[in-house]
Amino acid sequence: MRLLRGLGLLLFVLLLVVFAGVLYARKVSNPVVSGSVQLRGLTGNVTVTRDRWGVPHIRAQASDADALYALGFVHAQDRLWQMEFQRRVAQGRLSEVLGDAALPQDRFLRTWGFYRAAQSALPALSPRTRTLISAYTAGVNAAIAQDRLPLEFRLLRFRPERWTDVDSIAWSKLMAYDLGGNWDQELLGQRVVARLGAAGLDAVLPPYPAGGPTILSSQELGSTGHLGTPGTPRTGLAGVTLPAGAAAQLASQLAAARSLGFVNAPGKGSNDWVIGGQRTSTGKPILADDPHLGLSAPMLWYLADVQGPTLHAIGASIPGLPGIVIGRNERVAWGVTNVNPDVQDLFVEAPGAPLQSRTEVVRVKGKPDVKLTVQWSAHGPVVARSDEWGDRQSRAVTLQWTALETGDTTFDAFLGLNYARNWTEFRQALGSYVAPSQNFVYADVDGNIGYVAPGRVPVRTPGWDGSLPVPDDAAHRWTGYVPFSQLPQVYNPQDGLVVTANNRVAPDTYRPFLAGNRMWAEPYRAERILQLLNPGHPLSPADVAAAQLDTFSLVWRDLKPLLLATQPDGALSTQALALLRDWDGHETLQSVQASIFEAWLAQLQRMAQDELGTPAQPDATALTSVAVLAQLRQDGPLCRDTRAGVRDCAQELTRTLSAATADLAGRLGTDPARWAWGDLHRSYSKHGAFGGVSAIGWIWNRGLPTPGGTDTVDVARPEPGTFRQTHAPSYRQVIDLSNPNASRYIGTLGQGGNPIGSHYADLQRLWRDGQTIPMSSDPADWGRSETLNLRPAR
Repeated sequence: MRLLRGLGLLLFVLLLVVFAGVLYARKVSNPVVSGSVQLRGLTGNVTVTRDRWGVPHIRAQASDADALYALGFVHAQDRLWQMEFQRRVAQGRLSEVLGDAALPQDRFLRTWGFYRAAQSALPALSPRTRTLISAYTAGVNAAIAQDRLPLEFRLLRFRPERWTDVDSIAWSKLMAYDLGGNWDQELLGQRVVARLGAAGLDAVLPPYPAGGPTILSSQELGSTGHLGTPGTPRTGLAGVTLPAGAAAQLASQLAAARSLGFVNAPGKGSNDWVIGGQRTSTGKPILADDPHLGLSAPMLWYLADVQGPTLHAIGASIPGLPGIVIGRNERVAWGVTNVNPDVQDLFVEAPGAPLQSRTEVVRVKGKPDVKLTVQWSAHGPVVARSDEWGDRQSRAVTLQWTALETGDTTFDAFLGLNYARNWTEFRQALGSYVAPSQNFVYADVDGNIGYVAPGRVPVRTPGWDGSLPVPDDAAHRWTGYVPFSQLPQVYNPQDGLVVTANNRVAPDTYRPFLAGNRMWAEPYRAERILQLLNPGHPLSPADVAAAQLDTFSLVWRDLKPLLLATQPDGALSTQALALLRDWDGHETLQSVQASIFEAWLAQLQRMAQDELGTPAQPDATALTSVAVLAQLRQDGPLCRDTRAGVRDCAQELTRTLSAATADLAGRLGTDPARWAWGDLHRSYSKHGAFGGVSAIGWIWNRGLPTPGGTDTVDVARPEPGTFRQTHAPSYRQVIDLSNPNASRYIGTLGQGGNPIGSHYADLQRLWRDGQTIPMSSDPADWGRSETLNLRPAR
């Protein structure tokens, strides 16, 4: 009884804390959204009208700088904690507020130097960009001065510092990491070659299928003069075997990055496409985009409509970054997906190689400061060091990466897109783009469409493919970058269609992107989108929106004959196979076959673990669907597992089906007819600081049953071991160039950062169910609204 009373008292105290937090959040941290405020730094009047979904429509009279000032102000009003957390990640200053549990993350972030890279980028930007960033910074600081801080600051007992211009660049470096690297594949590649030989690389990390769709054809590249300069084909896989100590250091950094949500997982990707007017029911282009990123709470994106005298942009912004990242203005629209060129390389420096160094102090909440020495070479940061080489001399492992180099003008490109009025200005803006390389699709109100894949793509010395760590010698050099004029691009393609789904950009006739690249997404999403966009009749905006939500599994189509030929072992396996025989392949919420298929596929994706071992990250050695298919078709060696008594792929299919059904029975009960996909597969939007704290994480975290699966167009690959959906279409847009205000968009949760606010998660069910809200700058489309007037302080 005494224990029960104690537990009851603890629960009572916890409820009081939560209740107090709720009162605080309601009274203090909710933004002021109506009335009038006077703010220093404005040059003229600005109105901020929030529509019924909390989307701000900013109207600045005097200057575009005032419009960006207001964007900074509303970003900080609604998402100040998100902005604070993001900049502390970029700075490597999480331990100051979270304690020594965040030290591994801070060490990784300081070692790589993300914030130092942001500092070096600022001077390279154009005067216009610098002016607009400074205006945005002033707006953020004006909101901080209002002293309506989110609940997180109260719980962690600190106040935010003033925002700086570098802070507005810094998060873009982490986005570049999330979207633009393969250093972890180099580590895996080394592991594969060491254990399976060079031939094993194609089994574990297979090249893009020969018949898979490419974004551009040889004819499209050649007809526009952008075929590229043929390069030297791959001549070998010679690399350096990293000793255990260096590999362990790199694995530790990889684990730290993954704990922050930066995961290069199979199935992570995005879709965008543009359709010419000759294919549409409106007679004008339709442009669609749905970038697939890690789910977070609050959501990454912030929808906004920003207008000044010459700036008229609406779409998805990111709190902390000025401008619209994906969207449209009154004349042109654009969308992005990840290109995935190989822009990272690990080098082993020679003994005694010249290095620069500095000592950084990591402040730790409640603990003594920690001093960290960071070093870098001409290639980039020293990411590991070891004296375990054959000659027992100390060598540094360094990383060369385009996003860490000086002179990054990517911000010029994004702000330039906000202003672009035609194809020429669009391409001019993208000429400044550095990293992470993206597939940009384009459309304008005059009926033109196009595509560009900008960014710095290194040209390597002949014979080196970039797939493994290499020595720092004359045979392994970056000799320059692919010129912008030779990067893949096309304007008004003859067939009136450009589709991108992180698939291979171009066929073999275009070589600069191909050497060593094993990062292309599997062809399934691109192939399915092409099927959906060639229905034999003109496409409407509704048809395009429906294509974004497609849950048909082409992976199932390919694996079906192999899986259905399996010899079942036990009653559950027999019942599961019987259910699969009649499945139409759509991974809907109600489908029990989707649960069986995804659970089985997850087991098959682990077939290389006995050969490669089980690293700290459970999906680090997970095979792609293409790799699984190849092994099953060829009765490949990865199927065999002598410890488990598995001699061939037939036995592996029996074993994995039995394991999958046993797993499902443990989660959902022993009746396969009740294994609905929606009962197993849920989105998981996690708060960055408190999401993993069981006592209070529920206040911020959000989730609900979701459709889709591995490599469906509505991509929803389940997380290994949990079946949670941690990556998703983070934003959707369908832009109708015949009537831009009829365009639609949506985010995963809501506009607000206050977990009890009305706009924290009011878009979540709409997003899950495929609904959208008006992407309109017309007040008639905004519904009930509230207006805040921003006035210059006198």
